[in-house]
Amino acid sequence: QSQLVESGGGLVQPGGSLRLSCTASGFTLSYHAIGWFRQAPGKEREGVSCISMSDPTSTYYADSVKGRFTISRDSAKNTVYLQMNSLKPEDTAIYYCAADLAWTTVQAMCNGIFDEYDYRGQGTQVTVSS
Repeated sequence: QSQLVESGGGLVQPGGSLRLSCTASGFTLSYHAIGWFRQAPGKEREGVSCISMSDPTSTYYADSVKGRFTISRDSAKNTVYLQMNSLKPEDTAIYYCAADLAWTTVQAMCNGIFDEYDYRGQGTQVTVSS
């Protein structure tokens, strides 16, 4: 069964750090674009950061996380990471990852419709609170 599984969420104090992982099983992340999305209570899901598996220098960050979050990938582990530093209470959300082959740019991937992507994870909760 092909799936994406997120991990690494949890409770952290403001200013703290977390690293999220998105691991694919049943298929190989090769020419996919991978995106991290988040949904806070009462808000729409938004694209946070996206990366090209074939060109890891091709990345996109939402303005709200630029300079604090870093996306990376490990092809050998079939995994994409989201390093989140200087976390703020407004970063509290469920974080999801998605993978798609029919992508044009990483920015378009992050601005696209999550539910339409080829593979989607179930999400991991991130809570930033003192």
